[in-house]
Amino acid sequence: MTEDGGTIEAVVSDFGGVLTTPLMNSFLALQDAHGVSAEHFGEAMRAAAEAGDGENPLFKLERGDIKEAEYLEILREHLEPLLGHRPELHRFREIFFEALDPNEPMIELMRECKASGRRMAMLTNNVQEWEPLWRTMLPVDEIFETVIDSGFVGYRKPERQIYEITLERIGLPASACLFVDDMELNCEAARELGFAAVQYRDAEQAIAEVRAALA
Repeated sequence: MTEDGGTIEAVVSDFGGVLTTPLMNSFLALQDAHGVSAEHFGEAMRAAAEAGDGENPLFKLERGDIKEAEYLEILREHLEPLLGHRPELHRFREIFFEALDPNEPMIELMRECKASGRRMAMLTNNVQEWEPLWRTMLPVDEIFETVIDSGFVGYRKPERQIYEITLERIGLPASACLFVDDMELNCEAARELGFAAVQYRDAEQAIAEVRAALA
């Protein structure tokens, strides 16, 4: 139930870090495979933003403004002065997803929400070229009637437009929707539009809060 006593008619869930194990696992796997720490990845992206228009290239990748190959070249270029060599970054996407596993308790919760008759949507910041990998990880089409993927719609969370696209596709007002995401920034953006929101910190906490919101 929403704060004003209304009924939740739809659940909108994030993908990575909610329906999967933590994304940090992927960054650690990339570190092991390429010898590049998460800190160096972050420094390289900040340097790339400063050298360009001020925006993190990852955000552009997630909107589909640049392709994965261009993103990786930018990453290599700005990692080189940090590492003293130009990393190859072979199998970047494969290593990223091989380090993730389905978060079964949350997937089962989403099945329960669907079985209760609620509309189901997935809202993910993702990459066009990565879709074949992540869609095979989970029963996406079994649970979710629509997927809003930043790489294909040209906006990313927490940008207002991607939430508006989500509402348009499911045909409900924000006040009838519950949003679940592991990033508080994304939850705050949803709340500002009128969604109820649960920030995922762990499965036990999130499942309890989602069930309470739906009661």
